[in-house]
Amino acid sequence: MLPKLIVSPFVLFIAVIIGLSSFNLSCSTNKVASAPHASKTKADELFTKYNLDQIKLPPGFKISVFAEVPNARSMTWGSNGTLFVGNRSGDKVFAVVDRDKNGVADEVHTIASGLNSPNGVAFRNGSLYVAEISRIIRFDDIENKLTNPPAPVVVYDKLPTDRHHGWKFIAFGPDDKLYVPVGAPCNICERDNDVYSTITRMNADGSGFEIFSHGIRNTVGFDWHPQTKELWFTDNGGDNMGDDIPADELNIAPQKGMHFGFPYCHQGDILDKNHDSGKSCADYVAPAIKLGPHVAALGMRFYTGNMFLPEYKNQIFIAEHGSWNRSTPIGYRIMLVNVENNKPTRYIPFATGWLQSNGNKTGRPVDIEIAADGALLVSDDDRGAIYRITFEN
Repeated sequence: MLPKLIVSPFVLFIAVIIGLSSFNLSCSTNKVASAPHASKTKADELFTKYNLDQIKLPPGFKISVFAEVPNARSMTWGSNGTLFVGNRSGDKVFAVVDRDKNGVADEVHTIASGLNSPNGVAFRNGSLYVAEISRIIRFDDIENKLTNPPAPVVVYDKLPTDRHHGWKFIAFGPDDKLYVPVGAPCNICERDNDVYSTITRMNADGSGFEIFSHGIRNTVGFDWHPQTKELWFTDNGGDNMGDDIPADELNIAPQKGMHFGFPYCHQGDILDKNHDSGKSCADYVAPAIKLGPHVAALGMRFYTGNMFLPEYKNQIFIAEHGSWNRSTPIGYRIMLVNVENNKPTRYIPFATGWLQSNGNKTGRPVDIEIAADGALLVSDDDRGAIYRITFEN
């Protein structure tokens, strides 16, 4: 017969406490162990990779990465929702596809390579037009051939071969003509060939080439007012004149034949010391509004989407690539220009943070496009990315 076990009340109390503690510890551990592992989504990973937590936007706006595209520059939409992206320092043109429409690209196709700084892209009637340094080429039925692109057709091949300001932004206007800028082949100079420092235009087949506007140092972004159909464009001011002059410009060209001053007059009110003989700034069209000095204002778009608040409708977003020769850097941001009665009234920051207070840069905006859902797309050639800015009430 087993001896009778006698347990004192104190020992029993201690045993109960230990048991309950073990039970609670066991439950706690099991709870943690059974919780699902929190893995980052692709969107989260890209947000972190591109330092987007540093970007400051107005309340209600958010930024994410739409696609990774090497040296992403000018952008244009195809009729089936393909985003085509040009390239300045490389030789390729890309096609970006978001098949599930979730705001993150599923595919990035290289549709052309071996090209000469194919910065500009425009789309018309199923064909992609690409601007190289000295010619315009075309890829027909391209959205149906992204994995097997056709050989390009040469549209026009008589543009200057100068690489200085030779890369181009192109777009079709309301008149169905292709607008092609030809930048100054220098910092500040005058050339006998009238085609320099202009915006030209031609028919879609390359015929009817003509100069539309003169006196433009280098525009790499333009758009037409959704209501008046007038051409608005950015223009980069000259270098090496000082930190604070001249300002970059936003200009309006409602008709053919206007002269915007370069190289004789800068920012509408400063005569050039080397090209001012007998000239007056009053002889030329002044900027619609002065932008920041050396901010490198590039792509610009009127906002025609429906996602943002009504006050953004038909207002202008400008991508500022950022200064490269200013003692205190400036730019590296998206600016908003308010327009009332076809006149700019305010020039204010919209998206900032790519330039840090310590001078570090985490990106360089280049071009702007409006997505079908109203989101704002921003290309960044420094980081090789296209950002997507959305709004939620």
